[in-house]
Amino acid sequence: MSGQTYLAYDFPLLSSFWAILFFFLWIMWIVLLFRVVLDIFRDDSLSGWGKAGWLVFCVVLPFIGVFVYVVARGKDMGRRETAQAREQQEAFDSYIRETAKGGGSSADELARLSEIRARGDITDEEFRRAKEMVLSGSHRSGV
Repeated sequence: MSGQTYLAYDFPLLSSFWAILFFFLWIMWIVLLFRVVLDIFRDDSLSGWGKAGWLVFCVVLPFIGVFVYVVARGKDMGRRETAQAREQQEAFDSYIRETAKGGGSSADELARLSEIRARGDITDEEFRRAKEMVLSGSHRSGV
């Protein structure tokens, strides 16, 4: 009964697995921390002192601070993110409508859209939708 004891880390494939798992969890932790910090700044219902308090709590005691923040304010965190995405989409749609009503030629409007996409202000999908709106409905009323 004097056999050698092997640990999971003694096998090369398992050591790689553990290294990748810990790296993945570390990246997930960093992403969660940044999302919480961005949500603290995004929340208009918090006062300046409330934002400062949550920020200090999340920086000084990051694991406990982020855990408590997600438990206490996690549901509203998703709502704020959804509301911001909705506002950005409405602003983009409004811009497209105003540009289409402007009476400029379709070529000018497409050139402006290309510049906006080149700057990175809109994604390729948004560019495609805007291009379709300009080409199909730029001379129709109510666009």
